[in-house]
Amino acid sequence: MLSLRLSTVGVPLALALAMACPAPAESAGPQRVMSLSMCTDDLLLDLLPPERITSVTYYARDPSISYVWPQAAKVAINSGTVEEVLAEKPDLVLAGTYTTPATRSLLKKFHMPLLEVAPAVDFDQIRAVTRGVAHALERDAIGEALIAKMDSTLRQLAATRTSRTIRVAAWGEGGSAPGKGTLFDAILTAAGAVNVTAAGDAGPYLAFGMEQLIMAHPDVIAYASNTTDTPGLNAAMAQHPLILKLYSGRTVTYPGALYSCGVVESADAAVALRANLLQAVGPGS
Repeated sequence: MLSLRLSTVGVPLALALAMACPAPAESAGPQRVMSLSMCTDDLLLDLLPPERITSVTYYARDPSISYVWPQAAKVAINSGTVEEVLAEKPDLVLAGTYTTPATRSLLKKFHMPLLEVAPAVDFDQIRAVTRGVAHALERDAIGEALIAKMDSTLRQLAATRTSRTIRVAAWGEGGSAPGKGTLFDAILTAAGAVNVTAAGDAGPYLAFGMEQLIMAHPDVIAYASNTTDTPGLNAAMAQHPLILKLYSGRTVTYPGALYSCGVVESADAAVALRANLLQAVGPGS
């Protein structure tokens, strides 16, 4: 379940109330904010100017992982440790609910203001997370502007959807594939394509072997970049002679790491994915 959890046990009452209640118009919000996870990095860099960010994780500077790596170059980086938090003394710490568990536990013991942000796996959740974090930072107007830009991109995608249905299988992750309830499925759907592994109630990730892939007969196979870039079993599966024969020219690669975090830029990912899919299926699409 999507959630934002604010831990303020032991925090001075005035700060706790300021963070829990709607801010007055003149309030500037937390002035020193730190991020401890890849997904909250993107949110923080989108919502606050560099001078109000004490640090983000070192992942934020990697273009293959972060949408906002140019902004990350303007702020300090951290490794997600409690020692770094105590040294920086931020007004607020952002962390993912599935990252840095030991650090989050210690921060609660030290009574540090901590906002735990659950991952978003669809565009409704992206809106909710963006609004929740923006409100905690007292940047509601900026959050709404980011959502409005995302929604404009999504509307443009819907308005320009092609008549042809492109059936896609994201494959090669050790014989598994992302199905319904995954961020990949949400981005692919926004791009106007159909995820062949999202039918039924099989869950977000399901086993999808070579035989199932051939029987599903997708128009295009989509590979996460780390599948083909890294030597190993996954790359070998992508180079199987049968796959090369049946899907020559009908494969696309998407930046897998960028599909790990649901943020407003996920709409731009859908635009890029559509362009790649249309190129793969060729003229007349």
